[in-house]
Amino acid sequence: MKTLILFLFMGCGFLFGESSTTGDDALFVVNNTWMLVSAFLVFIMHLGFATLESGLTQAKNTVNILFKNVSIVAIGILTYAICGFNIMYPGTFNGFLGFSGFGLSIPSGAAGLIDYAGGNYTYFTDFIFQAMFAATAATIVSGAVAERIKLSSFLIFSAIYVALIYPIAGSWTWGAGWLGDKNFHDFAGSTLVHSVGGWAALVGASILGPRLGKYSKSGAIKPILGHNMPLATIGVFLLWFGWYGFNGGSVLSADPGVVSLVFVTTTLSAAAGVIGAMITSWYISKKPDLSMILNGSLAGLVGITAGADCISPTNSVIVGFLSGIIVVLAVIQLDKLKIDDPVGAISVHLFCGVWGTLAVGIFSSDYSFTTQLLGVSSYGAFCFISSVVLFKAIDLLFGLRVTEEEEIIGLDIGEHEMESYAGFQIFSAE
Repeated sequence: MKTLILFLFMGCGFLFGESSTTGDDALFVVNNTWMLVSAFLVFIMHLGFATLESGLTQAKNTVNILFKNVSIVAIGILTYAICGFNIMYPGTFNGFLGFSGFGLSIPSGAAGLIDYAGGNYTYFTDFIFQAMFAATAATIVSGAVAERIKLSSFLIFSAIYVALIYPIAGSWTWGAGWLGDKNFHDFAGSTLVHSVGGWAALVGASILGPRLGKYSKSGAIKPILGHNMPLATIGVFLLWFGWYGFNGGSVLSADPGVVSLVFVTTTLSAAAGVIGAMITSWYISKKPDLSMILNGSLAGLVGITAGADCISPTNSVIVGFLSGIIVVLAVIQLDKLKIDDPVGAISVHLFCGVWGTLAVGIFSSDYSFTTQLLGVSSYGAFCFISSVVLFKAIDLLFGLRVTEEEEIIGLDIGEHEMESYAGFQIFSAE
């Protein structure tokens, strides 16, 4: 709080005090600062993913979940610095694949460092904001394959996917690639982040197969309950909080009109997602399900992310409400197909990511539904095929799934020889 107050006083002095600084300089500082604030809001989302995933899974796998979430952040940031940033934003390239060199470089001279991206923020601010996004796609996969994938195999997959697949896909739109040329619109990543991760999650969960005891031979579904719903709820609120940086920062400036619109559409869609999921799940199961409304809020957030800047507040409620319905129906359908997703990541990020991207073409006259469909289909084909190749290769070389014994006793003991709640480890297949 003291730091915030100091910053405000400094800002007031900077803007209104006796200074030789020009109005353009002041605007640059405000824009750059907002982008940095947004970057650490997105960073907080990784804490949200960690608490949500651990809360919705069994106690015996908590250390494993947390280990993956911490590792993914480190892998994502480092691989993005080494090569991802320069693949995603390669400058002049053929529209499909480009690379401008390894590592980060300081633009020539002080002016080059500051006069970047239209004068809104610095080169390094651009990198750190985008780097916070980079690990998110792999984090989505983490929840869908939880409780039965080998840690080493998952980390290998994450490193390759974040280093190559995610930035190549991102370059097609955000890097001025071929889809960007066609006016495909994905404001903050319903497709470029969420469904890119969602397709990999679908492939991973399908290849791995369900957890032990999830589906009986007769086809009956046995719920494997999360061990800590308060922790999962905290995770959702952290994610919702961080989403204001995820979407708000994607304005790429502190423009008051657009940022405030994005905050409103983001909030309304999330709230409507809760209501949509509540009504749908309550009607189907005859009981109010907390896990469904938690995922309903995330569904609304994912759904509006593609069009938060161009969909009206009223229509954002429709997008969010339908996202809440979609996520519940998707969870039920995946269970019928015996695709086991412990946290609902595929339903939230893939299904609602696709819906949200298509919704841009429905609710905004500035963008074509056909182009949005082309983008969704192109990303789906690329990410699905890439994920199949990666998972199959890793399975062949190292194996994907832990042993049945490790799964029964839990990955905390099986892979880490460590308990998340010392003295309370439950050795069961449930």
